[in-house]
Amino acid sequence: MAKPINLNKARKTRAKASKAKTASENRIKFGQTKAEREAEAKRKAKAAAELDRAKRER
Repeated sequence: MAKPINLNKARKTRAKASKAKTASENRIKFGQTKAEREAEAKRKAKAAAELDRAKRER
């Protein structure tokens, strides 16, 4: 005799796997590497520093 399965559990497991697959695809599609994030942060910091140097005192 086959072992009975809980259909709710099977449905939830299947949905969880589907969401994990979608999340993985989105990380590849929209994510940034660590090097890209650090380069962007450096660029923003440099731009802010240049702006501060260009401001005039009143």
